[in-house]
Amino acid sequence: MTKPDPFRYFKTSPEIIRLAVMMYVRFPLSLRNVEDLLHERGIDVSHEAVRYWWHRFGPMFAAEIRKRRIVGMKSSKWRWHLDEVFVKINGERHYLWRAVDHEGEVLESFVTKTRDKKAALKFLKKAMRKHGSPEVIVTDRLRSYGAALKEIGAADKQETGRWLNNRAENSHLPFRRRERAMLRFRQMRCLQKFAAVHSTVYNHFNQERALYSRDHFKINRGAALAEWRQLCST
Repeated sequence: MTKPDPFRYFKTSPEIIRLAVMMYVRFPLSLRNVEDLLHERGIDVSHEAVRYWWHRFGPMFAAEIRKRRIVGMKSSKWRWHLDEVFVKINGERHYLWRAVDHEGEVLESFVTKTRDKKAALKFLKKAMRKHGSPEVIVTDRLRSYGAALKEIGAADKQETGRWLNNRAENSHLPFRRRERAMLRFRQMRCLQKFAAVHSTVYNHFNQERALYSRDHFKINRGAALAEWRQLCST
């Protein structure tokens, strides 16, 4: 049984839609920046079309990438780094929780209004339900982590210490650049949606170029781009 074509009612080609979504999510560009860059390539679309494509296809592309990657991410159970960063929505403070494995892969992004034990527990259960239980969990000294890990029987896996959690701290930087380009968020569900899609797309294209030779980097970059062009294809 073949899957229905998600692009079947769109006049614009799937290649252009994938390109627009990739440019908007991957790079710190506004909707109008994407419109101008596409116009330079001879593609006439409005920024509202780009907005609609991102809302419609962004989560779909991210889900397909995650489905392909989770199967081969057994090593992610070795060591997790957890951290939270505050994000303002209409002047109100919210918290974006993030779980990152030892290789820098963002495993889970989760938005809450508080950062107490209840929020930490919900975040941990969601991450472990998708990725299994890690051997070591590195956190900062926020007490909510210790209380939540104690409740699920994983207190002995927790590690805290100065500079131990730099992996999670650095994972916030690409998101912060995107947040500035988008002039912040206006709804909590929009923040959750974008954070999940952005982290998945960032994982897909992040090649850790400093660790490879130029030749290997070009091969990996080409493979990632080729895989992106095949997403949701029939």
